[in-house]
Amino acid sequence: MSHYAVTNPATGEVIRTYPEITDEALVLAVGAGAEAHRTWGRRSTVAERAALIRRVGDLHRERREELAAIIVREMGKTLAGSLGEVDFCADIYDYYAENAGQFLTDEPIQLLGGEGSGVVRRSSLGLLLGIMPWNYPYYQVSRFVAPNLAIGNTILLKHAPQCPESAAALEKIFHDAGFPVGAYQNVYASNDQVQDIIADPRVQGVSLTGSERAGAAVAEVAGRHLKKVVLELGGSDPFVLLSSADLDATVEDAVVGRLENTGQACNAAKRFIVLDDLYDAFVEKFTKALLNAKVGDPSEADTVVGPMSSAAAAERLHEQVERAVAQGASIVRAGEPNGTYYPPAVLTGVTVDNDIHREELFGPVAVIYRVASEEEAVGVANDTPFGLGSYVYSTDPDQAARVADALEAGMVYVNIVGADSPELPFGGVKRSGSGRELGRFGADEFVNKKLIRIGA
Repeated sequence: MSHYAVTNPATGEVIRTYPEITDEALVLAVGAGAEAHRTWGRRSTVAERAALIRRVGDLHRERREELAAIIVREMGKTLAGSLGEVDFCADIYDYYAENAGQFLTDEPIQLLGGEGSGVVRRSSLGLLLGIMPWNYPYYQVSRFVAPNLAIGNTILLKHAPQCPESAAALEKIFHDAGFPVGAYQNVYASNDQVQDIIADPRVQGVSLTGSERAGAAVAEVAGRHLKKVVLELGGSDPFVLLSSADLDATVEDAVVGRLENTGQACNAAKRFIVLDDLYDAFVEKFTKALLNAKVGDPSEADTVVGPMSSAAAAERLHEQVERAVAQGASIVRAGEPNGTYYPPAVLTGVTVDNDIHREELFGPVAVIYRVASEEEAVGVANDTPFGLGSYVYSTDPDQAARVADALEAGMVYVNIVGADSPELPFGGVKRSGSGRELGRFGADEFVNKKLIRIGA
């Protein structure tokens, strides 16, 4: 049976399977992508490419309900979350359609001496490989594809094996938007075939969003073949609470930050680090709110927590939680796990000796720490192999700025959650990866920054 299959996590039903691409077809796809770059990517104008990108955004809006329904059944995302994801993607395509010209404008260099001029001209690199995860089947694609197609790069897109239907729907959108043959291709490739793609000299770079293990494997192959890599990997983002003028509102933000996508988001708030004087009240209010979040059918509009993406994901989370409890943590949970449904839970009493202290919990489980000072809060926040996002809540602007500067993370959000936007760069440090997506920085990864120095 095919490696690619739509298995509804809410029911366990295998809806449809998709055959993996043959080696022969893959060779043709790489050739088509390289040819599309030669004949279209290099020769088209930025205005022409921007118009195609804008049409992709329009088609996301026109097919909004259809696209949302696909990922509800593919990976159990709630209906509200699915619709929101499609909307955000449309905004990302609009952003790059509107700003591509600015991002690709020649950048003059102020010469230190001599006559003449110097300029940096940005242009496409060529065919790129994108390896995408299951948790945001459209959004992850948009933030990689939108800037790179606007630049003139061409794309081979290898999606997660459990997301073949959304992958096909996206390929149809790019075709219907008017992109030429080879500019954007979906490939149902195996891991061995991915290595072959990266090794192909016609492929100029690879972007992966996924696990540390997958990132290390891809980076190793890419490094061996001297290919540019962008990696967005895991995260165990701290939510540092130092003071609050409205604890109920802060708790509401904390719950939203933890339960985004049923807790299956790399940049979700996962570790809540709370000062002594707020700890007891926060734990009481947060636990009550988290455990009262509606768990249910992801297709129902008011469901907050749907099923985990797969039985394997639910089992992995349960094993982590049980191990944490065995090592001394305390747990409060909204019921017992049931198949792919894992109830929201709160862990307290986690120490540095507990495995979970340095692991990522990918699901609706929060860990809360009590700290005695700002310095201790920063120490706990940074005591992790990850460095993706982070959240700081404080009524003292100087303190908030000080802590934001001290956090070892690629992103810091102060007194706000859910604030991702197309113009804001996304990415991390440490084992959370390297490189950036979105904003102007996302349009500056896979480009040739060519210097042109002209004498008098």
